[in-house]
Amino acid sequence: MNRYLILIAGSPATGKSYLVHEIQKVLPSIFILTPDELKETLADSVGFNNLTEKAQLEEEVWSNYYRILSIYMQLGKRFILSEYPFSDKQKGCLQKLSENYGYKLITIRLRAEFETLWERRKLRDRQNDRHLSHIMSHYHYDDKLVDRRQADNLIDKSGFRKIIDDRGYDQFALGEVWDFDVTDFSTVDYTELLDYLEHLGR
Repeated sequence: MNRYLILIAGSPATGKSYLVHEIQKVLPSIFILTPDELKETLADSVGFNNLTEKAQLEEEVWSNYYRILSIYMQLGKRFILSEYPFSDKQKGCLQKLSENYGYKLITIRLRAEFETLWERRKLRDRQNDRHLSHIMSHYHYDDKLVDRRQADNLIDKSGFRKIIDDRGYDQFALGEVWDFDVTDFSTVDYTELLDYLEHLGR
């Protein structure tokens, strides 16, 4: 029986979290592992006082991410799903783990026009449910910030464009690739993809 690692890739603000929930509906037993969730959990448990400590925490996140992923692959979990703005930085490790444990790779790549992405990112970073650790240079559990516009580590438009261009989020590909333009969410149709994944799960 084939086993699958499904990667939802794409720039921030492309709707990856929404697609995770849609896939869960057709593959209810899928194991979901996301680097951002690990980042938030580690930030809440350890915290950081400056950008240097934040970078060190991120290194620990990735170490734990690959460790957990390898455990579930070793255990033979049939479907594993991960969403992140994946880039070439993660490609080698993901490829090697998949080969070592016999997993087929499926990349679902979401892309959109930059101006649309920027407006979504700017809005998301200022929403109250955005975890503070993503937009602050210092963070500890239960920190509060009423006005998110005052966060001291918000990315600006030029910085956002640079990171997208440098990391090539919209070019990431491993294994079988499904590509979607999500500039206008109202026109995106995931029906064929979801039917395909549901068929794999039978």
